[in-house]
Order: sequence, then structure tokens, then C-alpha cells
Amino acid sequence: MKRVILVLVVLFGLMSSDARAQVTAPQRPPDTMSLSGPRAGITYLTPAVVDQIKEDFNKDINPVISQFGWQFEKRFLSSDTGATAVTEWVVLFGGIDQGVVIPSLTWLVGMRTVGGIELAAGPNLSPAGTGVAIAAGVTMRVGNLNVPFNAAVVPSANGPRFSFLLGFNSKRR
Repeated sequence: MKRVILVLVVLFGLMSSDARAQVTAPQRPPDTMSLSGPRAGITYLTPAVVDQIKEDFNKDINPVISQFGWQFEKRFLSSDTGATAVTEWVVLFGGIDQGVVIPSLTWLVGMRTVGGIELAAGPNLSPAGTGVAIAAGVTMRVGNLNVPFNAAVVPSANGPRFSFLLGFNSKRR
């Protein structure tokens, strides 16, 4: 048993030293890059928002609606640390699963770390109310494919809306 443990320790030590030798300082990414792609998810609507939608669309809906759309994202500034500034236009169509189309347009400006953690804010326009969207998330990278997971809240006069979205995109210059 001691020999097996010793062999495993030596193997892990050799593998980790090879991995450490490959670590380099983050390279500065290009200043501009398009990272647009589809988005899908859900939004939770508070009772006051559901009532507003019933009034506007003459339709009863559940407080959880589907979201489908597209995010037009452009990276416009990069730092030597790998952090980037991004601007995003997010066009969503909610409620399709319930026979209604609730459009939404959000413009976000924010930052993304080299590790993929992001934070952004900006105006949101929707028949469910207007407000300032605050979004946070993480983007996982799989080769050239980026897979963002985002959560957002939009406080408005009719009450807040909470969204969870995911999507994908690939790097295009």
C-alpha cells in the first residue's frame, strides 16, 4: 500500500511540474472583438408585472416565462491583465411558451475578467416596464466556443424581473 501511495505521489508531482512549466503570463487580447450569439433562459415576473402584462396583452400568464433571443456583444477595450470592457445589446422575446410575445431590449456596458467573471449594467425597455438592468455571470470557454451563464435583475415601477440566461458564441474579429 505504501508503494502505491509513493508511486501516485511521484506521478502527481511529475504531472504538476509539467503543468506549472506551461503556465505563462496572460497575453493581452485584441482590443476589439465580436462575441455575439443566441440566448435562452427564463424570467421570473413579480405579481405586479404579471398584472401589467395582463392589462397590456389581455392575456393571463404564469410568473415564470421563457426567453429566447440574441446578444450582440462587442469587446472594445483590453488591459494587460486580461480584463476587457464590453458593450452588449440583448434582444429577447419572452412568454412564447405561453402564447404571448413580450419583447425586451437591453443595452449593457460592463467588464469581464480574464477568468470569465462579468458584471454589467444599462437601460432595459419592455412592455413589462423600464428600468436599469444589472447583470452578472461567468463565461466558460471550451476551445473557441464561449458559453455564458448570466443572471440579471431589472427593478422597475411595476416590480423587479429576475432573469437567468445561457447561450454560446465564438470569437469573430
